[in-house]
Amino acid sequence: MADPSLAEVAAELYAVAPADFIAERKARSEQVEDRELAAQIKALRKPSIAAWVVNLFASERADRLGQALQLAAELREAQEDLDAKTLSKLGRDRRALTSQLAREAASLASSRGARITDSTVEAVQQTITAAFFDPDAATAVASGRLVRELEPSSEFPLDFDAAVGGGTPEHTPPPSPPADEVRARREQKEAEKAVHAAERDLERTERAHAKAGKERESVASRADQFEAEVEELEGELARARAGAEKARAAVDEATDRAAAAAEDVRSAEAAVATARSALERLGGS
Repeated sequence: MADPSLAEVAAELYAVAPADFIAERKARSEQVEDRELAAQIKALRKPSIAAWVVNLFASERADRLGQALQLAAELREAQEDLDAKTLSKLGRDRRALTSQLAREAASLASSRGARITDSTVEAVQQTITAAFFDPDAATAVASGRLVRELEPSSEFPLDFDAAVGGGTPEHTPPPSPPADEVRARREQKEAEKAVHAAERDLERTERAHAKAGKERESVASRADQFEAEVEELEGELARARAGAEKARAAVDEATDRAAAAAEDVRSAEAAVATARSALERLGGS
């Protein structure tokens, strides 16, 4: 019977409880005929508690983990086209899902008799979160051969030799959905983008309309003010014109009276002259 591959042996060993790991590793190294493979098995590092919890979950809940990682891959692809509000909701949903998976993995480990602390659960969640953000981390987690926990966004590109035992795992792309599903997703994505664009245009149009309405109210108010000022000035102008007409009429009357008085003055002067002449004649005789 042919010996199993190092990766196969490692995947089985890393699902063994940490307390039994060393003994099981020794036993497995003695079972293979290939001495080089035996040495490689003996060199496999013991996983941390958090890494073992993730490995156990990957081994016994492969479908559940695979679905979550498939969803994570689709979300990574889709988030480039999402707006800030949708991205915020996506972040909350992602945290809720990684927390749920971490609790499920811890529960599975507890059912094997392991004591799982809160700090271990947190490390498990961080490792799953890393798999949600990075394809290499997802490959490492899905392999079930982690030797230590991962941290999101701090160690990518991932050093597989440091994080995974039994060799670099092969990256298995998620199964491609049927062509009709791909087309439907693409059409839905395009439709969602069109809706977002139309909503943004509507918001801009509504803001422009509201601004134009405020400007119209302001201009109308100024127009009413100017019309009131024009009416007031027209009233003052009418009163001024009436006063000017009265003043011109008074000037005409005063002119006539002045002319009559001048005529009276001339008549009086003539009478004085006549009287003086008569007086002079009487004095000479």
